[in-house]
Amino acid sequence: MAEQSCPLLSQALENVKTIKIQPEKTLNGYQEAVVLAKNAANKHFEDPMLISWYDRDRDFESPPNTTEQADGSKKTGYIVYGLNHGAKLKIDVENGRFVFFFAPMEW
Repeated sequence: MAEQSCPLLSQALENVKTIKIQPEKTLNGYQEAVVLAKNAANKHFEDPMLISWYDRDRDFESPPNTTEQADGSKKTGYIVYGLNHGAKLKIDVENGRFVFFFAPMEW
């Protein structure tokens, strides 16, 4: 996983709760994964806000283009973005196939 190769990311992620979801049936794609992630986040925060995410199937991160490496390195920009924008919950679906960062909504 990308964050394991970067000590600074690993250290920053120590303050983020991680939930791993491994459905019995392989998911059809991002839409199914985000529903599972949002349901899990709703159990931890009253009003969770999706901050950033990664879809390994499409090698797409959101916000887009937050990873600056152009050499084909693993994307980590979505992680940094999530951490810098208050993420407190990481939901890992199907062993990194989909990864979502959530923050509690603060009013």
